[in-house]
Amino acid sequence: MKINLISGALGAEISGLDLKDSSEENWRVINQLLLEHKVLFFRNQNISAEEQINFAKRFGPIERHVYVKGRDQYPEIIRIIKKPDEKQQWGETWHTDVSYNPKPTKVIILRSIKIPPVGGDTMFSNMELAYETLDNDLKEKIKDKKAVHSSLGAAAFVDAYKGMEGNGNLDEYSNIHPIVRTHPETGKKILYVNSMYTKRIEGLDESESSKLLKELFAHQERLDLTCRFKWTENAVAIWDNRSTQHQGLTDFFPGRGLGHERVMDRIAIEGDQPI
Repeated sequence: MKINLISGALGAEISGLDLKDSSEENWRVINQLLLEHKVLFFRNQNISAEEQINFAKRFGPIERHVYVKGRDQYPEIIRIIKKPDEKQQWGETWHTDVSYNPKPTKVIILRSIKIPPVGGDTMFSNMELAYETLDNDLKEKIKDKKAVHSSLGAAAFVDAYKGMEGNGNLDEYSNIHPIVRTHPETGKKILYVNSMYTKRIEGLDESESSKLLKELFAHQERLDLTCRFKWTENAVAIWDNRSTQHQGLTDFFPGRGLGHERVMDRIAIEGDQPI
């Protein structure tokens, strides 16, 4: 096994491990690497849908997306499609997946099927480091505070994307989570807000809440907390959704990435209630 760090903040590209191997031993090695590096990248993993599902199950029960229909033969898998003429893609703002759920996603396993020649890299940011590097005044301001996370409704996930199909649920809903959560496996503190889904801080008026959230979002998006992954076909990214944020870059421009389809298969593992 070989481990190449992607940045000083988080991320490692792993070679010498086969994701076809869903044994307990192989999973334990990968899970330990995941807790250390937050996001892992594997290239040249020509795995089937069944193999992706079998490996995902090692992390826990598979989560069904509240708004998006899974693949016909594999409903556990969401196929994320950017059509050739589309300039936007899923997840183009910094976010933690489904932070609006009562129990947000634990781990994401994303496999590339078709990749444009350029464009559509994914950025990741380390939210444990984001908390550690907050100044003491901000830490005091958010101590014991909670925030409201909104699902935005089905339209945000399907209406703007020709290749995405809803599952019929249209309701928008919210849940409240601590601004600083504790990682259930490592005990580390995590700055748990994000600019896509976090809407307000409980106990503050609208002006105070907006100002404080803007400060936190700007801090979370500092480049020194991030890494960037350039996709190739048959690559797999596995990330700890509890301790990271991510963003899909929409740098699809004429003569570059625009005009090419981008297809990814996503599996999510059920998480726990943030505390």
